[in-house]
Amino acid sequence: MDVLIGSFNNSFPLNESEEEEVRRLFKKKVLKRKGVLLQEGDVCRHISFVVSGCFKMYAVDSNFKEHNLQFAIENEWIADIQSFYDEKPSRLNIEALEPSVVLQITHEDLLYLYINYHKFDRNFRIINERKFINFQDRILQSISFTAEERYLNFQRDFPELIKRLPNTQIASYLGITSEFLSKVRKNIVKKK
Repeated sequence: MDVLIGSFNNSFPLNESEEEEVRRLFKKKVLKRKGVLLQEGDVCRHISFVVSGCFKMYAVDSNFKEHNLQFAIENEWIADIQSFYDEKPSRLNIEALEPSVVLQITHEDLLYLYINYHKFDRNFRIINERKFINFQDRILQSISFTAEERYLNFQRDFPELIKRLPNTQIASYLGITSEFLSKVRKNIVKKK
């Protein structure tokens, strides 16, 4: 819990009673590699803070091909926000890529925090705004950048993920095949 409280304190420091509410309302969940945090068709009941491990959020198309939308590692948040807030079945999956630990809060408990402790409303607004900015940037890159530029940006923005993810996961995130990712990497090495 101290890691989560520290994360909140980076934006709007919590007082003692707010820290107690975090300890009371957030629940720990441990997952093995390939453990499912959310399955397509289920309603997303929790927002999850990653204490340790790595997750991918992805959709599966009609040809059963996975399309990675997001990765989350330590000190990051992951959830299908649309399913969570609308309480409708998700079109996404969230899976652990490594043995992982998360701290989760339900929709009802999060609303309780928003109403009774306004710092949480501000903290989660900042979290959601940052995620929205990242998604906007990702969409812009996908429609206007080359595969090489997208990879170089991924490498710059997520150096930890480059070390932890297999090529297939990175390629899916970039919207290319793993074979094409290998060619992109070779071209980058040749240019150096």
